[in-house]
Amino acid sequence: MTSILRPRAAVVRRRLGASSGSGIVINATATRIPALFSSHQQGVNQQQRRHKSGPYGYTQAKALVYSKFGEPADVLHLHTHSISPSLPDGAVVVRALAAPVNPSDVNTVQGTYGVKPDFSKQQLELGTSEPAAVPGNEGCFEVVSVGPSVKTLHRGDWVIPASTGFGTFRTHALVQHADKALLRVGGDKGGHEGLTAAQVATVSVNPCSAYRMLRDYVDLIQQSVATFARGDGGDGGAWFLQNGANSGVGRAAIQLGKLWGLRSINVVRERSTPEATAALKAELTDLGATVVVTEAEFLDRSFAARLKDEWTRGGRDPVMLGLNCVGGKSASAVVRSLNAKGTMVTYGGMSRQSFPFPTGPQIFKRLRFEGFWLSEWSKENPEEKRKTIDAILELMRDGKFRLAPVEEVRWDWDTEEKVLKDAVQGTLEGFRGGKGLFVFGET
Repeated sequence: MTSILRPRAAVVRRRLGASSGSGIVINATATRIPALFSSHQQGVNQQQRRHKSGPYGYTQAKALVYSKFGEPADVLHLHTHSISPSLPDGAVVVRALAAPVNPSDVNTVQGTYGVKPDFSKQQLELGTSEPAAVPGNEGCFEVVSVGPSVKTLHRGDWVIPASTGFGTFRTHALVQHADKALLRVGGDKGGHEGLTAAQVATVSVNPCSAYRMLRDYVDLIQQSVATFARGDGGDGGAWFLQNGANSGVGRAAIQLGKLWGLRSINVVRERSTPEATAALKAELTDLGATVVVTEAEFLDRSFAARLKDEWTRGGRDPVMLGLNCVGGKSASAVVRSLNAKGTMVTYGGMSRQSFPFPTGPQIFKRLRFEGFWLSEWSKENPEEKRKTIDAILELMRDGKFRLAPVEEVRWDWDTEEKVLKDAVQGTLEGFRGGKGLFVFGET
């Protein structure tokens, strides 16, 4: 891969919708310019300009791309390309600051997710030799260049993608229709003071999902008010129950529930040792969890009695909302734990075990079963998504919402392809100290 290119030997493709001479992508397989600089000058420019711009002001960029579905370690490769300094109307160039690796990103590469990428469209954007796509739905970017007719964004703004499918595993991107495609951190006023790139990069998927599921299906806050109004000795807010409580969504739900005066029953997988399991329980309790139990405790026949006698005052404080991201036996246990007219919201299936809708509880307990998919919710409620993200970012600024644990993976210009691929591949493999987070340095 080269960063100094011979313009006349480059493979040039014009972007769809770009005016003449704008939005040009130069493929990184073009040849070097041997006589453009002296040997000394070449070294100086590579050191000082390589990560920022190439010849004639072109921005040098790298991206993880794939052209077919499969395991990330097998199908991802690192592609280098250039972005023209002549920007189309309404476009900006952004530089990546941080981007998390979510399970849904891996599922998309594998071809098992609910939406498939448009390989042909991204081929034009990237200048690859064959149709290709960039994985990654979530990230924090800085605006580094602004084209004509852009109204809401300025150089230096921090932004996040407004919708999924953006392709965040890359150092830079040319973003068309930027006013709609990007959400400005800080809203109309802008400003990211008091926030880290890691916080901004991870706000729009897991915390947003938890926020909407706690708010949109059962009015737990009103239920809490009604409990206090009865004056029958209740001393806490409404209950909700969730499996996968150590996930990013689970940790966000614990914190938001605590902030809103709710109580939570949280199910986690046992760790390799009793001490590690106890440490995890303590960590989630410190985060705001009311009750933390293991899967073994949750699936044990004694759990129903514990739920009734230890936590819900003999059933007088009902459990009306259950959040399920596991499926299988764990999902069945969530159903058994809900009170009449309760709701189970499913947003994942980590166990990969099927869950049949039980006839009895649907009829006799009149339970409701819902599915939550953030991608579709975001399309249907773009303004509500913006408000949700702004609300969570304000909690982060105020120190009221903690970032879920992450394992940072440094991405510099010279970072090896294998390091990046391994970070994506490892997302679904066993217990981890936190989700992978690309942190971009000298790019």
